Amino acid sequence: MAQVTGSHLICRALKLEGVKNIFGLAGDHILPLLDVMSDQDFRIIDTRHEQAAVHMADAWARLTEQPGICMYTTPGFANAIPGLTNALHTEAPILSIAGSADMHDLGRGAQQEIDQVHMAAPVTKGSFLVDNVKRIPEFIARAMRLAFSGRRGPVHLTIPIDIQEQSVEEDEVVFIERDGYRPNAPQLTDSERVRKAIALLNRAERPLLIAGTAAGYTLSGESLQRFIETTKMPLVTEEQSRGIVGDDHPYVFGYFERGLNRAAAKVRDADVVVLLGRKQDFIIGFCRPPHIAANAKIIQIDPSPLEIGRNRGVDVGIVGDVTSIVDQLNNEAANHQWKELTWIEELRAARAAQSEWAEKLIQRTAPMHALYVHKTLKSILTPDDCLIFDGGDFCHFGRSYLPALKPKRWLNVSSLGMLGSSLPSALAAKVAYPDSRVFVLSGDGAFGFNAMEFDTAVRHKLNIIEILGNDSAWGIDRQIQLGLYGRPVATDLLQTRYDEVVKGLGGYGEFVERAADLAPALQRAMASGKPALLNVAVERAISPRAEAAIGRRKAAAQK
Repeated sequence: MAQVTGSHLICRALKLEGVKNIFGLAGDHILPLLDVMSDQDFRIIDTRHEQAAVHMADAWARLTEQPGICMYTTPGFANAIPGLTNALHTEAPILSIAGSADMHDLGRGAQQEIDQVHMAAPVTKGSFLVDNVKRIPEFIARAMRLAFSGRRGPVHLTIPIDIQEQSVEEDEVVFIERDGYRPNAPQLTDSERVRKAIALLNRAERPLLIAGTAAGYTLSGESLQRFIETTKMPLVTEEQSRGIVGDDHPYVFGYFERGLNRAAAKVRDADVVVLLGRKQDFIIGFCRPPHIAANAKIIQIDPSPLEIGRNRGVDVGIVGDVTSIVDQLNNEAANHQWKELTWIEELRAARAAQSEWAEKLIQRTAPMHALYVHKTLKSILTPDDCLIFDGGDFCHFGRSYLPALKPKRWLNVSSLGMLGSSLPSALAAKVAYPDSRVFVLSGDGAFGFNAMEFDTAVRHKLNIIEILGNDSAWGIDRQIQLGLYGRPVATDLLQTRYDEVVKGLGGYGEFVERAADLAPALQRAMASGKPALLNVAVERAISPRAEAAIGRRKAAAQK
């Protein structure tokens, strides 16, 4: 009768989930597991910091719809907490695995002992200690089910080193196939709710569909595209839904960010708002007036019943898988006649006005305005390219300007606003899309958090291209300080030669100061065959997002 160790059981349980990539960093308490994994069909991508490993697992999970796995030892787990916090906001279905000292020593002052389970609990959907080797498959199945159910998110398991090493008879352990504990059936709703929603939309004069994170739990936007083409209704997208229907579609009006997209700001004038996997949170003003009109009708579709009507009552609330519900809406919509809305022309006029505004700023080239940099990049983009954003004003301009043309190719800083995720996320994107170009847009402040991951990029031959907008400042905070207090405090940086840092790590780097040099430098970076960084000196320019923040705080102070 064959014996297997806990580490072998972990590997087998992960393989049942189709896992091939592991993101992590070696350390005492996971060495037995790493040793077993090295003999099996896993690709281990080791980072320079555990937070970066979580960011990689996070981006991998969101881009591929597969679980992201990150692993580390005990002090490494402490480094991972910020990444898990961010993943709770991005709603990434990831499994965090940390080793610890021997099970029988916990609570006695064991080596590097900390209370991992309770530390992770507030920033995950669930956190558990695996205290029995035979139950490893059970715990991993529970974690995966929880990570993918309802609103998705990270789950943590602490697996002590002696549990990893302990041997057990193979036939004493029960494994369940993935479909047995994580069924993949569509989550549908009753036909009456569907009819009511379609009836409201059919009478609407100024409807707006907003596809949020949970609408992006899919690799295809075919169903949603069919819906907007049938109903002739406008759509804006955000987070995981960016590109689910491309921004080049005639009924799509870009990124849902009211401070950056004038068409999205028109949500205040809508008479019916459809929240497709979009929370009623601060980004949409909690759905309250004046952010959404008091007499507007709300239709909310969400995988979590906790989100329906969270801050404002809805006229139709539907719990279920967003894509499956949209399929039901499509079937009902086919029974109605739909008219062209004059509202569409109003949104197009708002978009045209924004384009004019952008073109004027693009003319500012000494020093370069952020939008000049983004226009230069836009001129070479294809739908297969992947864009990753990180930072304040430099990236706010980019998010207002650069399109999402294909699902799962456009990632932004989460609603937590945590900087530093872009480079690790880009590396994960390159693992997911080895034949596509991956571009990172980052501010100089954001770059500093995980800059050493260029070493990871070089070692694993993940040839991403990063364009760093260097305004020698924590840009958006500096602008807000100037607008509110008239002076900057602790927000000035140096015009550091970050390109030399990347060259020192084995990548390609260039410092670009003149507008005329940017396009040729971008071509050289792409042709280098290395992970590349263009360190671009840009104007200290205030974004509409920063202007809106200043306006809100001044208004609040007056009240």
